[in-house]
Amino acid sequence: MIRIFKIALRNLLRYKRRTLLTSLLITFGIVLVILFSGLAGSFKTMMIGQITDSNLAQMQIHKKGYVSSIDTMPLNLTLDIKRYKKIEELLSSHTEILAWAPRIKLNAMLSNFTDTTNIRLNAISPEKEVLVCPDVGTRMTFDKKREPGELLTPGEVIIPEKLAKGMKLKIGDPIVLVANNKDGSVNGLNFTIAGRWPSDSMILTNLIRYMQRFLQN
Repeated sequence: MIRIFKIALRNLLRYKRRTLLTSLLITFGIVLVILFSGLAGSFKTMMIGQITDSNLAQMQIHKKGYVSSIDTMPLNLTLDIKRYKKIEELLSSHTEILAWAPRIKLNAMLSNFTDTTNIRLNAISPEKEVLVCPDVGTRMTFDKKREPGELLTPGEVIIPEKLAKGMKLKIGDPIVLVANNKDGSVNGLNFTIAGRWPSDSMILTNLIRYMQRFLQN
């Protein structure tokens, strides 16, 4: 075994130019692999961070069976007030949890007083939402009168850019949103467009009002 290593070492020293060239190529290949792995890992981390900080957040809590039916956004599988209060107390009691925010996802109809279309609606609490998803406002387009960092005020909505173009809506226009309660009755409320963002779902405020209307026991 030792003799084999001596022969190999003698061959390496005999052809120094070939040995040097081969060593450089191997070193160059290893550097490229390490560099590519680092770039791929950084890109993956950046993409996950952007999606997490602008939309999904670190963790979500749903009622059992909701995720499997999330495409239809069923209100009967949304957390009721009793469960919501229990989760609220639990999350608020843990100092390790820096921030949390409630959301309601539902299907609704939007009218600009001329045309009507189906939409997906996200009811949020703006003050809490910006803490859970700090980059949520970076994807949105607001008017020049809006204060920096201000997301939504009561009675405002943010609509998708495609919807705004299709229905010829602009920031500041009034709209009507119509949605069904958990028991099937219909509610309609007036809102003002506060901004646009590149997504397929709308965002609105007044979450507590919607909690009371849509999540009744």
